[in-house]
Amino acid sequence: MTPLNILYQDEHLVAVHKPSGLLVHRSALARGETEFLLQRLRDQIGKRVYPVHRLDRPTSGVMVFALSSAVAGLLSEAFSERQVDKRYLAVVRGKAPENQRLDYPLREEDGTRPKAEMPAMPAMTDIRRLDSVELPVQVDRYPVARYSLVEARPLTGRRHQIRRHLSRRGYPIIGDAKHGKSVHNRFFAEQLAAPRLLLAATHLAFDHPVLAKRVQLTCALDATMIALFEHLGWAGHLPLDSVRTPPQKTPSALQAL
Repeated sequence: MTPLNILYQDEHLVAVHKPSGLLVHRSALARGETEFLLQRLRDQIGKRVYPVHRLDRPTSGVMVFALSSAVAGLLSEAFSERQVDKRYLAVVRGKAPENQRLDYPLREEDGTRPKAEMPAMPAMTDIRRLDSVELPVQVDRYPVARYSLVEARPLTGRRHQIRRHLSRRGYPIIGDAKHGKSVHNRFFAEQLAAPRLLLAATHLAFDHPVLAKRVQLTCALDATMIALFEHLGWAGHLPLDSVRTPPQKTPSALQAL
């Protein structure tokens, strides 16, 4: 089994590149599954790890885990209080807006009861078009097919928020079986060797809960998305693995106790 790519690790937390298609941990969705990110990471580093946020199964990219329950509580609070800067790259259908804030309330999709019975919760996502391409092929009813590379910054944390917001705005993410369009998904899978959800968490920045520094992580794409970007002429937008830890301006939560 290929080792996980660890982006950052200290005595308090670890950040890793989650592969597309891998569940983070056991859940109601995990029927028949035997492989999970949490267990693989635990076995690889030889330490117990605590999840503090989530990524959908088909989404790849950077995830951070705590190495103690105390740090997990602080990191979870930072995520819930919107103190973490999260950025994603997505390939979408159509020519997306240059810049726009998507402010559409979303009903939770946790499976505990019908979505129509769930209250609509505030949800905001900032999107920015980084590039676009027009392919001389008829995928749908038009003689050409347009696609965009979008940077998405979720300002809230609703389930499937980026996927649902982009779909509602008319620019569904390629490879999204639930919120996208199958004809475009098949085109990318069969003609462009990209049979996955084209959404990746590429940037995460937060104040370290123990050490007096800011942790800024950038995560490279996987081989499928790298090859696609190169094919579409978007290689200049490919992120690289990197870690920056500038000093934190205020004391960390544990240091203040």
